[in-house]
Amino acid sequence: MESGFLTFILVSSFAVDSSHGITGWDDVVVAQRGMPVTLDCTDTSVRGDIAINWMVKLLNEKEWKLALSATENDQFSGGASKASMRLIDPNFQDSGIFSLYFEPDLEDSGFYLCLIKQKERKLKERTVLLAILTVSVSPTVPVPQHSTLRLIASVNPDSAIAKVTWSAPGGFSLKSEKTRNTGTVAKLPQVQTNDSGDYVCRVHPWSNSSSTLFAFNVTVTIDGEMASFTDIRHESTISTAAQAQTSFPLTCPNVQGDYVLVYWRPPDTRHSNTRLVYQYDRWRASTLLTEQSKRLQLAGPPYNPDAGSFSFLLTPVLKDGGLYTCQVFLNDNAFSQSTQLSRQRHSEGEITLVCLYSERSQVKSVEWKHHNKSRRLRMSSSGPGSITTTLPLPITADIAGNYTCTLQLKNGQIVRATEAVILPPTGSPTVTPDSMLPSLSALLLLVPLFAAAVGVLLWRQKHISDQGIEQSLSVHVGEEENIYENPENVRQDLKPRGEDDVYKELER
Repeated sequence: MESGFLTFILVSSFAVDSSHGITGWDDVVVAQRGMPVTLDCTDTSVRGDIAINWMVKLLNEKEWKLALSATENDQFSGGASKASMRLIDPNFQDSGIFSLYFEPDLEDSGFYLCLIKQKERKLKERTVLLAILTVSVSPTVPVPQHSTLRLIASVNPDSAIAKVTWSAPGGFSLKSEKTRNTGTVAKLPQVQTNDSGDYVCRVHPWSNSSSTLFAFNVTVTIDGEMASFTDIRHESTISTAAQAQTSFPLTCPNVQGDYVLVYWRPPDTRHSNTRLVYQYDRWRASTLLTEQSKRLQLAGPPYNPDAGSFSFLLTPVLKDGGLYTCQVFLNDNAFSQSTQLSRQRHSEGEITLVCLYSERSQVKSVEWKHHNKSRRLRMSSSGPGSITTTLPLPITADIAGNYTCTLQLKNGQIVRATEAVILPPTGSPTVTPDSMLPSLSALLLLVPLFAAAVGVLLWRQKHISDQGIEQSLSVHVGEEENIYENPENVRQDLKPRGEDDVYKELER
């Protein structure tokens, strides 16, 4: 979209604060293009035969040129004069007012020297800097809805002012940034019709007086027409996999943007199921959160979301696999990066190891492996996205060891999750994820020969504490119901064995 440019020479005169290193002039005037401006020069202490010379040195010029000269009996214009240029008071000999009036154009920015003489003796010399403010509004008014409104202000010369600020209708301040080439920029992404109104540009000159300020209104109308983002630059899709509850980097386009949107399409579903799960607007410092957003967070260094450098950390659960699309918007340009995530989850029973995964269309193969590569494992599947291997009882030295679920994507990437099956001194099988509680290991010793009873004890423990139980010895995983709900069920499956009956141990 084209930008609409409005150029103003805003009028404001003030004393310069030399403490900021601003030297070479006495006053600054910021004036509106084509509108009358007065460059002040007054000395009421002088009377009589007075001569006044107004000289001009435009920016990037080295020589002073005569703009206007006047005495009591004569007035003439120099080579730098303009048609509208004249003295405010023709009777300057009596009033002491030597101020210059004219209607400036863009090219009139520069230094203006007021030189007062009496009989060739210099009585007063005063230099005024004329600065020009240029304001651009983009897109062209009326601005389409959902586009990014850009308000840009620059002053030439930039050294004449301390800063430029913007405020929105209603008076609240807008975040703005000063750039080297374009000036001070304020943005409002995804504007709506209620963003219409008068935006105020304030020029803050170098001055000790806080009241020295110029404000200029820019009227912006938001149209009912919707902005179109058909030209989206798409990066190559990333295919990868991640483990449950493990932080995973979600890549965004490498561009410094204004705001970012993250879309998610659940695994093994159609494009129509895509939904917005995260939104961050760095200019408004606003975030749109959803249920999915709880597992998404903006990444820190080397990324900086406040400056428009975006990336995310995702800590997924099984259902969070699928297609993630990060869209970064800069002005009205969109950049897109998609990540196809196949989420892997593992769990183990007392004799069964289960590996679950999602986004099956991206998966080439999944298998369980023992650290002893010569040992062959029997594998089966209880349904799509599941692979299991069963360990025979009792667990012996050749069966114990590290069991690894290896998932390979079609793009060649490999993800692994390892669980250790150890052989306790009593001979009972034990699977030891990192989060296993010490108290659970003690419970295992009560039933050295019956793996089913071990599953019961751990299932009961799950109702007491949730810590680490999803990686415990339960036969089933996720939201599936354990087939042994209480010890009575176990009694029906196992036969008593005399005085050493295991149920007596369980009751104690």
